[in-house]
Amino acid sequence: MLQQLFLKALKGRNPADAKVREKVGTIGGVAGITVNALIFIIEIVVGSAVNSVAITADAFHNLTDVVSSGITILTFHLANKPADKEHPFGHGRIEYVSALFIAMVVMVIGFEFTKTSIEKIMHPSPVIFNLISLLLVIASIPLKFLLSVFNRNLGELIGSAALKATSFDAMSDVLVLSVASISLIMSAFTKIQIDGYIGVAVAAFIMYTGFSIARKELGPLLGEAPDPLLVKSVIDGVLHADYVSGVHDLIIHNYGPGKFMATIHAEVPCDISILKIHDSIDRAEKYLSKKLGIILVIHMDPLNNNDEVVKEAKKVVAGVIKDFPNVISMHDFRVVGEGERKNLIFDVVVDSSVVTQCDEERLKTGICEVVKRANPHYNSIINVDKNYISP
Repeated sequence: MLQQLFLKALKGRNPADAKVREKVGTIGGVAGITVNALIFIIEIVVGSAVNSVAITADAFHNLTDVVSSGITILTFHLANKPADKEHPFGHGRIEYVSALFIAMVVMVIGFEFTKTSIEKIMHPSPVIFNLISLLLVIASIPLKFLLSVFNRNLGELIGSAALKATSFDAMSDVLVLSVASISLIMSAFTKIQIDGYIGVAVAAFIMYTGFSIARKELGPLLGEAPDPLLVKSVIDGVLHADYVSGVHDLIIHNYGPGKFMATIHAEVPCDISILKIHDSIDRAEKYLSKKLGIILVIHMDPLNNNDEVVKEAKKVVAGVIKDFPNVISMHDFRVVGEGERKNLIFDVVVDSSVVTQCDEERLKTGICEVVKRANPHYNSIINVDKNYISP
């Protein structure tokens, strides 16, 4: 429902547009500041009134969420800055950096309140039950839940990792507030001092939340595998171009949400005018770049697919590599040489089990030996490529 309302409010504008992203991010940030500031005031008053370290811990967690929401607004503003000399692909990655910074702040707060809670366990003091305080804490739960849903919908609308992380953080607060409410209720029926223990649990969950966000945001910064849907769209789009018989070596670079650069090799026939093929490739680059919202560069690999000698040799090698499970595919196949003896030159794409140079050499030696047994006149010259588009 929220997504539909915002789509209507955007009046058909592209959610990947930088200005739209900044506007939506600002809305999410303002909502976060408002709700978290209100809950912080409620919890700091209640926590002090009833002497609950668990509630006080979550109060300061909400204070960090106020700061985080402010950083979110600043982040979307900075991410919207145009490309410059130092950053030719723009500033989109700052969204990942800011989310990582927020995660670090959350973990530090959680660590500090772990120490406070342990101190409460070692030197306990009673929690004072107060019905009004309990009702105020319980009232904060639906506010956090609605904030989580709100930010999740905004994050899905514009594909923002920062807003999705904020949504995850808010939903974890729903659990924390629920646990704190239980602690407050139990204080009315028992004199057992469990507040410190619950405070440790709350603090641990805060740190876990921060760690989860950090781990998620490190992925695109370290170079995680691209979205399979984007991979499929690029491959299918290039294969539909005139004269293209195959593709390989697709690499996609992430420069921030909605900011991608891709390079791919397209196999084309060697016996057709290079000008005709170039015109087709050029049109495919422009069309797919606009359609997918990326920068696409296509490299042409001319192949002789009609020669009977090449077809026979390729058939032999294709049969051989089927017995090597760590080989995903083969490409750029060429045959060089006169007479019976032939050099077969080709690339193989391997999975993550082939890691070291020694692994590559063993694989190449193994393939060469099997090809040689199949035809003693064949000498294989193999290049090993990594797979950059799947985990």
